[in-house]
Amino acid sequence: MGYSSISESLAAAALSPSCRALRATLNERGALAVIPAKADRTTPIPHDAEMYKWRHLVENFFQRIKEFRRIATRYDKTDTSFAAANYLVGAYLALR
Repeated sequence: MGYSSISESLAAAALSPSCRALRATLNERGALAVIPAKADRTTPIPHDAEMYKWRHLVENFFQRIKEFRRIATRYDKTDTSFAAANYLVGAYLALR
């Protein structure tokens, strides 16, 4: 699979997440559907609801740490200090 076909697949995924052909290709590769289909879809697509809950939790966490300007803009010069800032923000959010 060449670069152009991968980028076309990604573009198709961005435009139509419920595309049958794309879902079939990903299913053949062993990918699991995590995001549920739209409620108005005539034939429901099975998805892993428990995995979706965890995915949503992780997405919300990243959204919360981006509220901290230092993390969002990566002011720290070294990887160590950036990791330390991430730990501090994570601890702060956990205690909130």
